[in-house]
Amino acid sequence: MKNFINFSLSGSIMTMIFLGIVNFTTSPQTMWFVYPCLLLLLWPITIICMYKRMYKQYSIICSTMIIAFLIIENYIYTPDHLWFIYAIYPILWWPILMYLDEKAKTLKIALIGCASTIIYYALVNIILSPQYPWAIYPAFLVMWWPLALYHAQRKTFVAFSVTATLLISIFFIIVNIVSSPGVIWAFYPIFVTLWWPLSMYFYVYKRRMYQGTFEKRM
Repeated sequence: MKNFINFSLSGSIMTMIFLGIVNFTTSPQTMWFVYPCLLLLLWPITIICMYKRMYKQYSIICSTMIIAFLIIENYIYTPDHLWFIYAIYPILWWPILMYLDEKAKTLKIALIGCASTIIYYALVNIILSPQYPWAIYPAFLVMWWPLALYHAQRKTFVAFSVTATLLISIFFIIVNIVSSPGVIWAFYPIFVTLWWPLSMYFYVYKRRMYQGTFEKRM
């Protein structure tokens, strides 16, 4: 394994040097070699961390590298618009969930994560781009985390289909009102979504009725 680690280190360093030389020789006006170098750095880091079972440390190293890369890219190419703020929040949750370990599977953490995500993107929406309430989209996605976890723990799959359908319906209605209030299109996806709780209802309760009838006959 040590030979493989040494090979990955020497291979990644040699490749990065080669790409840097090619970059500055052929197209010095664009630093494109930085992009493959980021992946090449992850090669030996991943092998070392997996070999030593440093999974939590690996999440910190990788998330720090990705965030630093995004900040540098933002500063070099588009310093007028701080777009890295949109991307770093979900990346930060990787090491957080790793260090929470088993607690990451609890409903409490799911609710905290859901609430903090909605608040974070709502503030970013209001401060950086108040023209359109795009925060409803990440809010809709992150709500599935505590919702799915709650019903999965209790095995209430029929109730999950009902609450999920309500969530989807409310989301499409809001998007319809915000994006195109002149055209009422939300009922099309809502109609399709209604088949989910209906099918769950007939599948579960019809099966129970069939089993009850069969047991009585026996």
